[in-house]
Formats: sequence, structure tokens, C-alpha cells
Amino acid sequence: MEDREAARLGIQLMDLTSLGDDDTDGKIVALAGRAQSPGGRVAALCVYPRFVPIAKQTLSAAGLDSVQVATVCVFPHGRANVELAQAETRACVAYGADEVDTVIPYTSLANGDSESCKSQLAAVREACRDVPLKVILETGVLQDADLIRAASRLAIEAGADFIKTSTGKVSVNATPEAAAVMLDVIYESGAQCGLKIAGGVRSVADARVYLEMATARMGDEFLTPQRFRFGASSLLDSLLETLGEQTGANADNSN
Repeated sequence: MEDREAARLGIQLMDLTSLGDDDTDGKIVALAGRAQSPGGRVAALCVYPRFVPIAKQTLSAAGLDSVQVATVCVFPHGRANVELAQAETRACVAYGADEVDTVIPYTSLANGDSESCKSQLAAVREACRDVPLKVILETGVLQDADLIRAASRLAIEAGADFIKTSTGKVSVNATPEAAAVMLDVIYESGAQCGLKIAGGVRSVADARVYLEMATARMGDEFLTPQRFRFGASSLLDSLLETLGEQTGANADNSN
């Protein structure tokens, strides 16, 4: 896959993300302003729940209603607490989120407690109703391929629409090794489950690795926003530069 093809695909498959402690309405409005980039339209914005309404309003005003607004619950720690997870998920839906990204209780799983994971994922799935659910595995913490495989299976069995590598909030995030395990589980399950790569994907070279891996395992038809996403904040500028386009950062002289 050539760099320019990878860049165009990467933009179309991107969850343009801002999940910072310093996020403001103004920052999210600026993020939404980048959803229609010179290189194409992103798949979604991913923001904290309280910013879902302003994100949706800004996108709608710009005629970008096709851009989904995703949000997070039980984030980033994914502690085992069924009642809290269900309440947070219901709040995400009430805010108007088009997609919900939740964190599997990965510490519980690593300690051998898969039942807590099952219960929590079932509760979140029920609270999501028809809203697509992405389950974050935090593969950089789980590390072990068997644990990543077990987490992937639990998420898919619970009805996840996507399994996602990482929160982006730990020292090790997405890796090709973890993604390969997750793709294998998706393939073996036969489920219409997607894959989201998040954390540490910053260049077209990084993106191309995952795009080629997904194509080799699942076929070209897997590379649609319904089956494959990148969760990223800084990747967009890199992909635009690959396409020879002026980036948002360069356009307004900010970083």
C-alpha cells in the first residue's frame, strides 16, 4: 500500500480524538472544525460525554451529520463496578452519543476474574441499546497474548461492535502484535466485529502497518468505517502532510 493511499484511508477511518483533562467547549468546537479536512472527512469525533452535545451541534451546523460522535465510559481505568458502568453508559446515551467506547475491567481479567468482565460488559451492552459499542482491552497492560485473546473473546461474546486496543493513557498502547491477536479472534469468531487501533499511531508509516495487516487477515472489505477505525489526535496532521495538504496546525500557526 502506497503512502498516499494509506493516508486517504486513514483519514476516512479516523476517530479524531480529544480526551484531555483541559478540554473545553472551544477546544471541541475547533476539533469538530477539522472533521472535514482537505484530505477527506473523518469517521467520528471522540470526546468526553459532557462535550457530546456541542460536538454534535457544531458538526450539524457545518453539514457534517454523517460524522459520528463517540464518547467514553468507565474511562480510562476500567474498574469492575457494574452499577457505575451501567449508569455512565446510560448518561452517554442520554447526551446523544452515536457510539460508546468502554474499558473492559482488564485488571480483574489479569487477576483471573473473567466473571466480573462478563457482568460489566453485559450491563454496558444493555445500557447502550442500539448505540454501537467499542470495548477497549488495554492491550499494553494485558501484554500476554492469551490474555488479549481472552479479552477479545469476552468482548465479542458480549456483543461488542468493535474491539479496541487501548485508552491511549498508559505507557504502552497499540502494537502490531496485539492487533494481530485481535484480528485472529475476530476472524475465528465469524462475528461482524470491527477493530479500533488507538494510542501511538502518529505517522502514515504507523497507519500503513495496521491497514496492511487488516487487509491481509480480513480482506479489503474490512477497511470501512463500520469495521476499522484509528483513534488518534495527532495523526491527522501527519496524513495531511503526506497528501501535500496544509495542516490545521500550520494553517492557524498553533500546535
